Amino acid sequence: MASPPASSSKPAVFLQEKCLQHRYIRTRDISTIVERPERLRAINLGIAAAVAHIEQARDAPADELADALAKLAIATTPESSRTDDDAAVNSVVDIIRSDATLDLCTHPAVDYVHGDENPADNPLLKLREWVASCEERLRNKESEVPAHLPQGDLYLCPQSLEAISSAVGTAIEATNHVMKGKGRAFAAIRPPGHHADEAHPSGFCWVNNVAIAAAHAHLKHGITHAVVLDIDLHHGNGTQSIVWRFNEDAYRQDLEAAAEAEAGLPPKPAPLRFYYGSIHDILSYPCEDGKASLVAAASVHLAGAHGQHIENVHLEPYESLDEFWKLYEGPYARLLRQAEHFVKSTNAVPEKTLVFISCGFDANELEYASMSRHGRHVPPAFYARFARDASSFAARYAEGKVVSVLEGGYSDRALSSGAMAHLAGLVSETPFAGEDEWWSTDNLTKIEKATSRKARKTSTGKPEAWVERATAIFSAIDVKPAAPPASAVPTPTRVLRERVPKSTGSASGTGSPPSSKGKPRSTAAAAATTKAVPTMAPPGHESDSPLTDLSDTDGHNELHVPAAVEVAPAVVARKLPRVILHVKPPAPPPPAPSA
Repeated sequence: MASPPASSSKPAVFLQEKCLQHRYIRTRDISTIVERPERLRAINLGIAAAVAHIEQARDAPADELADALAKLAIATTPESSRTDDDAAVNSVVDIIRSDATLDLCTHPAVDYVHGDENPADNPLLKLREWVASCEERLRNKESEVPAHLPQGDLYLCPQSLEAISSAVGTAIEATNHVMKGKGRAFAAIRPPGHHADEAHPSGFCWVNNVAIAAAHAHLKHGITHAVVLDIDLHHGNGTQSIVWRFNEDAYRQDLEAAAEAEAGLPPKPAPLRFYYGSIHDILSYPCEDGKASLVAAASVHLAGAHGQHIENVHLEPYESLDEFWKLYEGPYARLLRQAEHFVKSTNAVPEKTLVFISCGFDANELEYASMSRHGRHVPPAFYARFARDASSFAARYAEGKVVSVLEGGYSDRALSSGAMAHLAGLVSETPFAGEDEWWSTDNLTKIEKATSRKARKTSTGKPEAWVERATAIFSAIDVKPAAPPASAVPTPTRVLRERVPKSTGSASGTGSPPSSKGKPRSTAAAAATTKAVPTMAPPGHESDSPLTDLSDTDGHNELHVPAAVEVAPAVVARKLPRVILHVKPPAPPPPAPSA
């Protein structure tokens, strides 16, 4: 039985509207773009459904629920000036609309992680320049992303810097909230961060949100031990690289401490030490091409050697839920066992220890099959169980302090069911009666239909109480992505024609195009043909979920995707690279041009 969290406070959910502003504008075709603003709408739907189910399970009085709904339109003020009454939006969680932001180029925690000894080489200064020049570059038929960075999984728009800054700011605000003794928090932000290392963005990630939040906790709150539990489908290579550097510095300081004490020098402040534990698919990005260094990094097991505390666990296929839970209680349990070894062997104290969850939902079995095509995934219930076990760990070793930060997850159902389960686990130390039915296909379909624009216009009859309540909460907390401004998006110079019939997806939201493998196996393979471009095409959203129908952007954000397309090249001297967002490792810098 899980131990109760040290804090009796309700979990907090942080929403950040500015994160919706980061969008792909390189071409008008966004059919293959999976890291999109609508991801946060699916998260909001999962949050709304979780709150409705939990309230029903707890049989909250009707007047309490009415009062809770009345408070849903609260607080866009900074948390520092927000009262507890303002934040208590309902009987289950505190939903906080964050307006936090920061200056990426000057914030101490950002510099602690991403800074460079030579200010001219600061990658964040370069990011600011790239965002400022992106429209001009597009008008000149150039990619807005510099050529030395991966074109397939990074994009920028004029609002990207504000979105990225606000995402980091919200992760820090969630950390501050938890450090006040308020228990657990979930930050629903994008773009994600765990593939970004100190100086290299990749895999949708421009900066490392969790590492920066941990650095802030160290600099501002005196945290000395950060436990990072990464449950994204993909290995967080960026986070592990950052963790390695911090632990290396701490280890060196330990070795020097004895000599400095003998010399009568005062002790240095305690450094920041990390445990990084990841459970991921070793066959997927960044390891899909089988590059030795990346596969080796994603397979590291170190329990103190050279000052490193890193545990990588590989997902395995399963045939039944019973088989999955045996894996969870067997090899997957190493993630938390090694975290326990870390805090004990490094003499961590609870008040100076903080637990982070890099919370990706793309390992969810309801994810696009093209994303998790190697058959390594987890059921939605995993996200509830893991949240409870992480909270139990935090109760024993970190005064109950848990900060969960959104990473990946791309299909609507993977996101909504994962968020629903994860929030249920953060709210209660024990499972709710019948909670596995909350994210069943039948119930997911009910809430999707109830919250679609078409359903709101044509609905007849009274829905179930939880559906009605979830719909009301969703309407109160959700913000539609703004239509992209008319800008320098170039007119397409290629004609796309369908090669096979359009995929219809599947009821579970896991369908994928029959002839598309999603992410190309290698850069070389992708470049070997000039006629066909492989795409990571998610299934048509007509069958996955009606969430995209909620957009008010005249269909620009709806993903109606052909199973595969053949590209007929036009006769042009220059063309833009078409982003597929299939996440590939960074390409080496191009050679310097000759004089």
